[in-house]
Amino acid sequence: MKPVELKKGIYWVGATDWAVRDFHGYETPRGTSYNNYLIKDTEITLVDTVKHDFSHVTLENIKRLVDPSKIRHVVINHIENDHVTSLDKIMALSPEATIHITERGKKGLDRFFDTSKWNFNLVKTGDTLKIGKRTLIFIETPMLHWPDSMMTYSPEERILFSQDAFGQHLASAGRFDDEFCKSESMVELEDAVVDYYANILMPFGPLINGKIEDLKKLGIEPEIIAPDHGVIWRSHIPKVLESYLGMANGKAELSVSIIYDTMWQSTERMTIPIAEGIRDEGVNYKILKLRATPMNVIIKEFWKSRGALIGTPTLNNIMFPSVAGFLSHIRGLRPKGRIAGSFGSFGWGGGGVRDVFAKIREIGLETFEPGFEILYRPSQDDEASCYDFGKKFARRVKKYHSTF
Repeated sequence: MKPVELKKGIYWVGATDWAVRDFHGYETPRGTSYNNYLIKDTEITLVDTVKHDFSHVTLENIKRLVDPSKIRHVVINHIENDHVTSLDKIMALSPEATIHITERGKKGLDRFFDTSKWNFNLVKTGDTLKIGKRTLIFIETPMLHWPDSMMTYSPEERILFSQDAFGQHLASAGRFDDEFCKSESMVELEDAVVDYYANILMPFGPLINGKIEDLKKLGIEPEIIAPDHGVIWRSHIPKVLESYLGMANGKAELSVSIIYDTMWQSTERMTIPIAEGIRDEGVNYKILKLRATPMNVIIKEFWKSRGALIGTPTLNNIMFPSVAGFLSHIRGLRPKGRIAGSFGSFGWGGGGVRDVFAKIREIGLETFEPGFEILYRPSQDDEASCYDFGKKFARRVKKYHSTF
């Protein structure tokens, strides 16, 4: 894509990756984009770079607008590989540029590149850079989602360059939220926002709340939010801010995610009567089989629901490996405000459900106990018990949901 103008003299110069389907283990069926931005002012400034595979794309876009040797400032908001690994190509053509970065960011860059010949300015929250008629304000956002992270704000243009915050993994022909919604839908865009938050930013809810408050205290009220992935926000900013605050505070739907795997379909057969019991209590549900569904989709649905039931067969007296893998993911994301229970089947001896509960407690989720296990394939009586188990869990979820 050619450069796209956000406001007069400020351009998107990034790259769209239509083909990527695995983003460090995160499945991206809709592709992604690597966004960076060029500001044409008295002192030409580049905000972020792109993944090294696309360095030629961003350089071509920059060259359409300016001679790269004229770039005087490079702002690095985040040093993850998808944002910084074309920096050496940029600096080779912009030798007089100064890199503006946090102290932790500089330490990280030193592990990627030989930085000895580059000029640096280490910045903190509130530091400013005058580049002509525009000023840039730097805001540190450590652990959103790396220690080095920061945002950059142009008060004159009211543009917030937000690095990974407010991003989505979306490849699209339109660069802006309103353009995407014309060709696709707001529902798809909202789903992409939740998917991105649940899989990347879930552990940082309290920090997100604090940083949004910091932005308000600094008088930052953006007309455009320009993240490093996905669409640029200009038409639905209150909506995305409200969405982030809701997710940061643990907002969830009154629903249950039934997340399971199965060996010989016994555990799978339990899911249907359990789901019927949940639905008959007036609670919605989704059934998600682990080996048939991308992990990031399951994590997203888990996050959207107030309750989760984890189904597992017993293998060697413990939970099934794919169930253990899911709970390992969840442990790292540290969810709050969710209630979980467990069910499953066994042959020679139980243990899988007990093992799931041990992990649920370790994660710190609210628990619904006891779990429910059946021997071999469920009988009609077992299916009736599954139905009752689903109803009881749904009642508990409704009660728990009412406390939020």
